[in-house]
Formats: sequence, C-alpha cells, structure tokens
Amino acid sequence: MSEAGTPPQLTGPSFREAVRAWGRIALLSFGGPAAQIAVMHRVMVEERGWIDEKRFLNALNFCMLLPGPEAMQLVTYLGWMTHGVRGGLTAGLLFILPGFLSILLLSFVYVWYGDVPAIEGLLFGLKAAVLAIVFVALDRLRRRVLQGRTQLAIAAAAFVALFFLQLPFPLVILAAAVIGFWQARGQDPGTPAAAPLPAGRPVRTLATAAIGLLAWLGPLLLIAAVLGPRHLLSELGLFFSQVAVVSFGGAYAVLAYVAQHAVEARGWLSPAEMVDGLGLAETTPGPLIQVLQFVAFLAAWRVAAPFDQVTAGLLASVVATWATFAPSFLWIFLGAPWIDRLLHQPLLGGAMAGVRAAVVGAVLNLSLWFALHVLFARVGQLHLGPLRLLVPAPGSLDMAAALLAAGALVLLAWRGWGMLAVLGAAAVAGMGYVLLVS
Repeated sequence: MSEAGTPPQLTGPSFREAVRAWGRIALLSFGGPAAQIAVMHRVMVEERGWIDEKRFLNALNFCMLLPGPEAMQLVTYLGWMTHGVRGGLTAGLLFILPGFLSILLLSFVYVWYGDVPAIEGLLFGLKAAVLAIVFVALDRLRRRVLQGRTQLAIAAAAFVALFFLQLPFPLVILAAAVIGFWQARGQDPGTPAAAPLPAGRPVRTLATAAIGLLAWLGPLLLIAAVLGPRHLLSELGLFFSQVAVVSFGGAYAVLAYVAQHAVEARGWLSPAEMVDGLGLAETTPGPLIQVLQFVAFLAAWRVAAPFDQVTAGLLASVVATWATFAPSFLWIFLGAPWIDRLLHQPLLGGAMAGVRAAVVGAVLNLSLWFALHVLFARVGQLHLGPLRLLVPAPGSLDMAAALLAAGALVLLAWRGWGMLAVLGAAAVAGMGYVLLVS
C-alpha cells in the first residue's frame, strides 16, 4: 500500500477510458447492491483486468465496514485505486447521478399524476412487490449473517428494541458493536500483522478529514445560516447527515429509522407514501438509499415557503443527496490508505459482526412495518408500559395487495425471477386491477 492519499500503482486505463467504464457501471446499476457489485466485478476485473481479484475483494471487505451504501463506496474506492481522488470523485458521482435524476423525475410524476388511475395502479403493484422483495432480502441476509447463538440473540434483541420499544436505531447499532467487540476479545487474529505505518500518513489523514468535513458540512451550515436552523432544508440536512453516520447494513436497515422519524415523529410523509418511495427507488439505477431523496422532496413540496413547490422540491432533493452521500466520499478517502491495517483488526471485525446481526433485526422490523402498512388500510397503536404494539384493523385488510405480494414472493423465491421482472409484472398487474375497479 502506498502513502496516504495516494492509491497503489496499477497498470490501468487512461482517465477517459475509466470514465466510460464508470458511466457504463452507473447505467447498469439496477437490482440492489449485490447486482451492482457483480457488474463492477465483471467490468473492472473480468473484462478490463484493471484490478485483480484480491484487491477487489479487499476493497469490498473494507466498504462493508463503513456506514453508507457499500456499492457506491466500492465504485468510489475503485476509482481512487485507478486515478486517485479525481477518479474516486468521478466514479462515485457518476454512480449517483442516474438515480438522482430518475428519482427527481419520478417525484414530480408522483405529486402531479399520482391520483391518475394508471399511475395509482402502477404504484399499488410496486408496493406489493416491494413487500416481497424486502422479505426475500431479509431471508438472504439471515442465512448469510446469523451463524451462531450470539448473533441470533443480538438480532432478536435488536428487533425487540426497535419494533416494540422504539429505541433509537443508532443506540441499537452501538450496543451491538460493543457486544461484538467484547465477544472478539482474546480471539486469535488468524492473519499476519499489518505493515508498519509510512511516515506522514497520520498528518495527511487529518488533512483529509478536515477538508472532507468542511466539504460535507459547510454547505449545510450555510443553509442553516441563511434560512435559519428551524427551516425544513436545515432540518433535512441535519437529519440525513445523522442517517449517513449510522446507515450500517444498507438501505433496508436504515429505512426503519427513517420511517420512525420522517413518518411517525415529523409527519413529512405518510406510511403509504414511504412504501411508494421505496417502490420507485427499486426501479431506478443507483443506490437504493436514494429513496431518502424522495422523502425530502415530499416534505419540501408540502412546506415550500419561501420557495415555490418546484424549487423547494429540487433544493430538498439536492440537500438530501448531498447529506447522504458526501460522508461516503469522506469515509473512502479517509480509510482507503489504511485498508491493510483495518482488515487486520479482529476486534473491529467482531464489532462489525455484532452490527451485521443487529441489521438482521432492523430489517425484520422494517419488513413487518411495511407489511402492516401495505396490507392494511388502518393500523393503530397499543401501549403497554414501555411496549408499543402495532395493531391492524382486520376489516381493513386489502386482499388484492395480499395476493399481489404473495404472487411476487412466489416469483422471486421459488420461480427465480429477477427483481426488475417481478417489479414490472406487479406494476402491470396493479395497473390492470385499479383500472378494472375504478
């Protein structure tokens, strides 16, 4: 590994060739992080041979330690490896751009034409398919992560803490990391020690941190200074910056935290709209966490002053995207020069094992929350001391949504259909149903 801030010397492409490859990856980045990472591997390792298998896997392992969308961080790291900071910024921004533009366009379609029967039916079908997708993702995550009784207990405790006790997601993640760290004490690292630190690396790391923090927080502080700390755009910048710091485990894990605050606490959008947003994000390229842009857009559309609604929605989309992804660039540029040492820390690995187990509980929490609000028109709350129970009204069960979700689950889990194919079929079925009954 080279000096801090400088990538390892690779026999790689020209910058123009690399930009074309990153643009191709961005346009093919449908289907969630697993599919996106597979595309990067095919393009960067198999087809172009710019990065070898070992470095690719090391990069992936490093990105999985970080909060934020691992696919976006991986392509940023690969860009850094080939062309330094310029390459990392270009690769990461290109990966985000198609999703940003797609969600922005779909957000305008949603607020202008969401009541049109055809669009209403399309969204109805997407919601049912998303429910099936989340449960399939939960099952795959469970199989991959829960390897022992300790991890199973952490996952169960995380679910109870989030679903019944409504404890803050960051607190649950911190507790899981502490438990995992404690469990890893005294374990044999099983890997050789990392190489000694090159001279000057800590100083360069501090400089990178200062520049990155200024780039991330500077625009958000400027918004708060101009519009006031209580203005919606200021609140969005602060909230999504907090989300970016604790977003371990991907979009499904952190969406429950977002729903708890954006839907239940702040009232920025309804539970049905939250599910609609996830459905729209599933159909677009780029990181699934881009759904946060949709949340911010709807919040600003309803509280636009002193802007008109179009301007407010556009500004909120930019603020949410900036606050969500700027930290990811910082994590990459801070940590990339330290990757050898980070991957040789068994205690860090233990802490992250605890976090991954808690993420399973968080995704289960999200799955049940989505299921209740997709399948039932009315969901009440019952409080028993510190416990909060969500109680659906049995008579409000939407049988059409239940049948669509069950059909999507069969196609995904047992028939082996791809996610986009299932989303398309569900959207067409939902559209046909709504047009038929309207």
